[in-house]
Amino acid sequence: MKVTIDGITIDVPKGTTILQAARMIGPEVAPPTMCYYSSLKTSGGYCRTCIVKVTQGSAANPNPMPKPVASCRTEVMDGMVVENVTNNDVLEARKGVVEFLLINHPLDCPVCDQAGECHLQDLGYEHGLATTRYEFPRREFDKIDIGKYIKLHMTRCILCYRCVKVADQLTDKRVHGVIHRGDAAEISTYIENVIENDFSGNVIDVCPVGALTDKTFRFKTRVWFTKPVEASRECKKCTGRVRLWYKGDEILRVTGRKDQWGEVEDFICNECRFEKKKTSDWKIEGPTNVNRHSVISQNHYNNLNELKLQVLKQQKALGFIQIDKRP
Repeated sequence: MKVTIDGITIDVPKGTTILQAARMIGPEVAPPTMCYYSSLKTSGGYCRTCIVKVTQGSAANPNPMPKPVASCRTEVMDGMVVENVTNNDVLEARKGVVEFLLINHPLDCPVCDQAGECHLQDLGYEHGLATTRYEFPRREFDKIDIGKYIKLHMTRCILCYRCVKVADQLTDKRVHGVIHRGDAAEISTYIENVIENDFSGNVIDVCPVGALTDKTFRFKTRVWFTKPVEASRECKKCTGRVRLWYKGDEILRVTGRKDQWGEVEDFICNECRFEKKKTSDWKIEGPTNVNRHSVISQNHYNNLNELKLQVLKQQKALGFIQIDKRP
């Protein structure tokens, strides 16, 4: 089936969603996501940040869909035409979604461990507003420990349900979830420190904001001061393929490796995540290739040529290098 997204046509198999098709084209047309996670079944459809405009339903039915649709839940039809970044109405609607997500979210980025790798922070800068129209007090919750290594700061939560689906689909039994309804809804457990299964740490990796944090890493450093390195080990519980975050010679934290969409490639066990903090525990594979748009990439260069290119660009920007404009 053929689908056209922002003027780019691609062939996709039946059952492909608009979001999946957009990701096949590339990040330049792929809508942002906060709740969708490709490896988690039934994820998506909660946050509405991936909305797009379908200007032609299909070749058989060329009528447009009357309202923006969630691209993560809408399947492609043959001949469908979709607009994302090229449609101003979609961008304005996405600004409204971001404003809604930030209604109760505290602007505590300077003290939040997720700063620098927060999807909501990126979304706010790209599609948000500098001010808020919300006049009522924001809801607040006490911080609690939901596991030996996990701190829950519910005030930051946007109810994306990712952590609930990880617990449902990855662990033996789920002991946390969404309680209450409406504006009182929250992710929680009835008994503190009740989460203790071998894969519970993955709720930290899938959380797009700073609601679930690693207690062994909290307040130790800002993420852009660390050096991410790919590593692996033989593990009987998981693949053992991880990302180590160094500061000097010390491993401050261990996480799963994430792809360009910010999704974990392989879920890892708690033993690898929390108990293996020595370099001798790991086989080092090399530095992580950090995307240049990320603040984590500052001062991280994988090779000398890349460093030279960055220096030349900076010199040109500062006017130290004159560009010859003669024909």
